[in-house]
Amino acid sequence: MIETKRILAGLSAATVLAAAAPASAAGPAKYLDNRSTAVTLVRSLYNAVNRHEYLRAWSYFADSAGQGSFDSFAKGYENTKKVRVKFGKPMDDGAAGSIYTNLPVVVEATTTDGKKTVFSGCYETRLVQPAVQATPPFKPLQIVKAKLQPATGAFKATEGSCPDGGLG
Repeated sequence: MIETKRILAGLSAATVLAAAAPASAAGPAKYLDNRSTAVTLVRSLYNAVNRHEYLRAWSYFADSAGQGSFDSFAKGYENTKKVRVKFGKPMDDGAAGSIYTNLPVVVEATTTDGKKTVFSGCYETRLVQPAVQATPPFKPLQIVKAKLQPATGAFKATEGSCPDGGLG
């Protein structure tokens, strides 16, 4: 599997990630920033990418998510025109004061030259239970792992999966 950071940092013709509402001729996608579930968090990430708000997109990842520097993250999108995403069924798992969710996705990236590339894979999110967070800063729901790989075939939600139930 290809790690998201390598996709984000290096693919010019196949840069990844998608948004809740694609940009239209009338302007950018409507702003969305919702961290209440894994699906809305990842949808918000893709919304930020479609709006070219790369700092906001980068902020959805935990520091430990391995996305590299902000500059390399943003550079990974320099040839991206728009992105779309479809979700599989989220799988939740609780552990020691945290809730982890594995979220299968299929992503279609369209470059500025019109080329479309499809990826599938999994995001893992973590929410430290708000009631146990006693010292600042508060940590909202965050993406802690992401792995995507080139997908075969069309942009279909059934292709997204979390191998062995997660990212391990």
